[in-house]
Amino acid sequence: MALALCLQVLCSLGGWLSLYISFCRLNKHRSYEWSCRLVTFTHGVLSIGLSAYIGFIDGPWPFTHPGSPNTPLQVHVLCLTLGYFIFDLGWCIYFQSEGALMLAHHTLSILGIIMALVLGESGTEVNAVLFGSEITNPLLQMRWFLRETGHYHSFTGDVVDFLFVALFTGVRIGVGSRLLFCEMVSSKPRWFVKVGGVAMYVVSWCFMFSIWRFAWRKSIKKYHAWRSRRSEERQLRHNGHLKMH
Repeated sequence: MALALCLQVLCSLGGWLSLYISFCRLNKHRSYEWSCRLVTFTHGVLSIGLSAYIGFIDGPWPFTHPGSPNTPLQVHVLCLTLGYFIFDLGWCIYFQSEGALMLAHHTLSILGIIMALVLGESGTEVNAVLFGSEITNPLLQMRWFLRETGHYHSFTGDVVDFLFVALFTGVRIGVGSRLLFCEMVSSKPRWFVKVGGVAMYVVSWCFMFSIWRFAWRKSIKKYHAWRSRRSEERQLRHNGHLKMH
């Protein structure tokens, strides 16, 4: 069983690395980060779909069955994601592209997935955490691509930012709080699984504070720009009226 899991993770790691190399060759005029973020975007979309299917259709429901034995589909998805996180953590360390908080997030994710795979249980709630963590990821990557291509300061950029903040607040913090409560009051999950859940929740709040600060600064900037435009329009109308006399 352990050998089969290791082979799945190695195949996943090899697959993500191969995809990254392919993106690098297809985008030779772009940076390595561009290709890495394409891989991240691909993983985000794939993991959202798979984890949503597990949570909402295949089951079991994470809010009522935390600590349940892993299903075969949960194991496959966790191995797929573990390979990705190993790849991305290695890339971030090698290129020194991320801060301590993101590295902590990746490390906790890797340890949490390994813990669920070794124990053979709690894949239900780990999959739910995966869904909550990844649901904002495609938007985060779209935001970066918009910046790189010079299209961030547009209506599209504003929509992406709004959806990102709303989803992060509603799902990762709102729904995540409910999931953590269900995890803590249940007697099934191991105590160290609960500790891991608390650690991931704390990391989410650290991200949340940074996101709220960004949203506040952008809102204030947009408000001042709107006030400035209104003032200029009033001045133009006033001047035009004076010239008519």
